[in-house]
Amino acid sequence: MNVDWFDFELPERLIAQTPLPDRTSSRLLTLNKRTGEIAHRSFTDLENDLQPGDVLVLNDTRVIPARLTGIKSDTGAKIELLLLKRLDGDRWETLGKPAKRLKTGTQLSFGDDGYGNPLLRAVIEEEAEMGGRTVRFMYEGIFEELLDRLGEMPLPPYIKERLEERERYQTVYSKHAGSAAAPTAGLHFTEEFLKKLQGKGVKLAYVTLHVGLGTFRPMSVDRVEDHEMHAEYYELDEHNARLIQEAKENGARIIAVGTTSSRTLETVAARFEGKPIGACSGWTSIFIYPGYTFKLVDALLTNFHLPKSTLVMLVSALAGRDAVMRAYEEAIAKEYRFFSFGDAMFIY
Repeated sequence: MNVDWFDFELPERLIAQTPLPDRTSSRLLTLNKRTGEIAHRSFTDLENDLQPGDVLVLNDTRVIPARLTGIKSDTGAKIELLLLKRLDGDRWETLGKPAKRLKTGTQLSFGDDGYGNPLLRAVIEEEAEMGGRTVRFMYEGIFEELLDRLGEMPLPPYIKERLEERERYQTVYSKHAGSAAAPTAGLHFTEEFLKKLQGKGVKLAYVTLHVGLGTFRPMSVDRVEDHEMHAEYYELDEHNARLIQEAKENGARIIAVGTTSSRTLETVAARFEGKPIGACSGWTSIFIYPGYTFKLVDALLTNFHLPKSTLVMLVSALAGRDAVMRAYEEAIAKEYRFFSFGDAMFIY
């Protein structure tokens, strides 16, 4: 399967640069995965598409201010690190820029304590491909507090505008810190709208998947089947496992909010195949593309994704490539807002 089959032309003006003032005020394109029927609505119309007993599965990960700007301690040259995953203790997997300056053994400094000393120091321990670096941090105090003070929200490179309010790159239900990017389908919800859905009889279940390198690394192969996903950490507790299992037993729809929730659910389904779903955690590198048969996910709420991305491939696995490409073509013609701060799509 050729990666170019998932390509499309997107005018730059359609890339949403800032979040809308009201989270729920985005547009909603709906796609019937059986008939291919497309409709154009407002996000709050989602209430009419959901039924009592439906289970919305939301990823409650919380984005950390993972982008650090500092200097090489010996030359003062400016560098940038994007924290992707804590390995153990104070060792992190990161993306470094410019990578050519970040050789093994390089010492880095971040911030100033007011006396000419850095608040945070680091050393490059290992080099990997495409700018990957294993870094060990050294500091006094609490790392998370220093990161909150020194770090910036790791907005994707296609967003050029400055984010005025950090919380707009967090879902209102974010809970467990650890992501290098937001699960953006969830950015459309407010607490009030979620309560309204619950009042209708829709159930909410939560999974945690900390978004990592897979979100930032483009595909570098020609054949879809040759791509390898980067492993990301996930968790599902007993309460939420029970909600999902009951929905499955009762024939209720399981609706994933975002591709990260989808990947978590399908990882869990494979882990408990033939058995009741239970609490679990671990690392997943599941890659979902056309030809995959979904085991738990019945419907999906998602944003519009980058051309030739693994996310477009996941969506195409659920609704069919031709239907998704047709829906994207229509969304572009009707000037929907794309990517992280953009409009939403509901596949049912």
